[in-house]
Amino acid sequence: MLQRAINPIRERLDRIGIGLSGLCALHCLASIVLVSGLGIGGEFFLAPEIHRWGLVIATLVAAVAIGWGALRHRMAMPFVIAMTGLTFMGAALAVPHGYKEAVLTIIGVALVSLGHILNMRHCHSTACKERCGD
Repeated sequence: MLQRAINPIRERLDRIGIGLSGLCALHCLASIVLVSGLGIGGEFFLAPEIHRWGLVIATLVAAVAIGWGALRHRMAMPFVIAMTGLTFMGAALAVPHGYKEAVLTIIGVALVSLGHILNMRHCHSTACKERCGD
């Protein structure tokens, strides 16, 4: 009974993770276009605090949603993919601002988003319903 009440929370966290990943990728692309192309917004878009806080939020959401799914369903793939993505995002913090940082971040958020998608898909699969009773 409790598990049925918790599943919508986990699914919402996966959806939030996917949305945040999309916003992060959009931020990277907008930063390149606005700062490089138009020369505006550098102080805001390239602020290291945005990237650090983004990584913290992504890590927390992924840890709860995907970690929860991995523990509940014993499915390693979403967890491994998401953690690889978080590693790319962390690596982006170590390189100077620019296209290298954007490429690493976009790869990272794509992988984290894929981990959330796989987590959600498994929750809706017949294998989950048979194995986990969700």
